[in-house]
Amino acid sequence: MSDKKAKLILEPSGVTHEFDLISGTEGPDAIDITRLYGDAGVFTFDPGFVSTASCHSSITYIDGDEGILRYRGYPIEQLAAKSTFVEVAYLLLYGELPSARELADFNGIITHHTMVNEALLRFFEGYHYDAHPMAMMVGVVGSLAGFYHDSLDIFDPRHRDICAHRLIAKIPTIAAACHKHNIGEPVMYPRNDLSYSANFMHMLKGTPCDDYEVDPLAERALDLLFILHADHEQNASTSTVRLAGSSGANPFACVAAGITSLWGPAHGGANEAVLEMLEEMGAVRNIDKYIARAKDKDDPYRLMGFGHRVYKHYDPRARIIREVCHQVLEKLADSNNPLFELALKLEEIATNDEYFVERKLYPNVDFYSGIIYRALGIPDNMFTVMFAIARTVGWVAHWTEMVSDPQFRIGRPRQIYDGAPKRDYTPIGERG
Repeated sequence: MSDKKAKLILEPSGVTHEFDLISGTEGPDAIDITRLYGDAGVFTFDPGFVSTASCHSSITYIDGDEGILRYRGYPIEQLAAKSTFVEVAYLLLYGELPSARELADFNGIITHHTMVNEALLRFFEGYHYDAHPMAMMVGVVGSLAGFYHDSLDIFDPRHRDICAHRLIAKIPTIAAACHKHNIGEPVMYPRNDLSYSANFMHMLKGTPCDDYEVDPLAERALDLLFILHADHEQNASTSTVRLAGSSGANPFACVAAGITSLWGPAHGGANEAVLEMLEEMGAVRNIDKYIARAKDKDDPYRLMGFGHRVYKHYDPRARIIREVCHQVLEKLADSNNPLFELALKLEEIATNDEYFVERKLYPNVDFYSGIIYRALGIPDNMFTVMFAIARTVGWVAHWTEMVSDPQFRIGRPRQIYDGAPKRDYTPIGERG
């Protein structure tokens, strides 16, 4: 029991109800309202759950006011500078950084799980050639339970591990196959001699006709983006995975549900929206017009990729990726593409203009990630898929944490009913 209490006084009766205050390692306290309905006969009302903690979690900590993001206590800045995506995946899953032996073993497991059942590839034949890759991802990932049903006991820790490894390993293979289906090229099989990020680029860009040589800068940029997108606390898609998993659903179905949530433009589609915005602007000479529209309170237009719902200061991920973005543009981008010149000019204006600085509308990770993906030759319709590849690690970490929690129970939000009160059925012949 907590020594700290919160009191609720209900009027007009004046009855007082007392609830425990729960404290985490960091962050604000939470009022434990588990007994609220039973004791007081009322619910809380919190659209979007912006003031509601749905679970205990030890995976990711965010302080939006201070621009802090940590995985398992480690600042994202340190992980981005010193780690790899596979090492970060281990950290998120198991809570500690691996030893050299543990990392080698884990990397070997992930590498040797990248192949998918050959029959699974025939699923793509059922999709139209121009189907959106996210539509294919939802269907194919959900179908994995039909192929890998030997380890679906969610209460068996070994089975949970196997499912987590399979998902992390196979998601890039499935994602690359979605793109190959779009462009009518044969699926490229994974290679065990490549890193996680290089292997994805090989499957995405390579053909059977020739070897695809992955540029080291492209490999590093992609690995870095995967690290930055690996987890972000209880966001919409992670909460979806948890809610789906709370029923006892298998992890493949839960991750497919997470992909569906991520597909929404308000969540995973933001980096694609940045490119659409830049293309609408067209050229540097048009920037002032759009900046003026963004400042006009009577104009609904807004700049995409600036500011963040959680971070009230600078998005810490944007600080990290900015330098790599500039390196990628300098080395790998088409210097004749006016879009990249436009992006850099817009970044310069927004980071110095008093209007944006006062409102803390700094470039966020979506601004830079979209530009990097475009410079690497990744199609726009694959941008959200890239997000899904990275976020799968966070999803399975949260799913595992939830299932192993002693307080594990099915999610069941309440509602405020605003419909008609009780009324009697009227026979059709008597209705006006």
